[in-house]
Amino acid sequence: MKLTPEDRTNVQNGNGTVHFEHILTSEEMKGMNKMYSQVTLKPGCSIGYHTHIGNGEDYYILKGKALVNDNQEREVTLLPGEHLYCPDGKGHSISNPGSEDLVFMALIINSKPQ
Repeated sequence: MKLTPEDRTNVQNGNGTVHFEHILTSEEMKGMNKMYSQVTLKPGCSIGYHTHIGNGEDYYILKGKALVNDNQEREVTLLPGEHLYCPDGKGHSISNPGSEDLVFMALIINSKPQ
């Protein structure tokens, strides 16, 4: 199936433009998940800190280096093959501190079917 591209700026008050390649829509996932996308952040770009209410989100790194703020408790560096899950009621942000594109999978999982 064809991916649906979308570019958004200052996502969650972050820096720069974020490129999404949406793989499945919420409707296609029968409301079990909100979003399943491949996301690209250019160097210096970020998705700002935000809290998940009614869902959680997993970031799985494919390429590059990510700096993730995990619920304002710690900052974690993630490399390809690593992931970090943000559960319902917690928050996170992600940025690209590196010199190459950061590419990762983002899956937002609803706590209850929507």
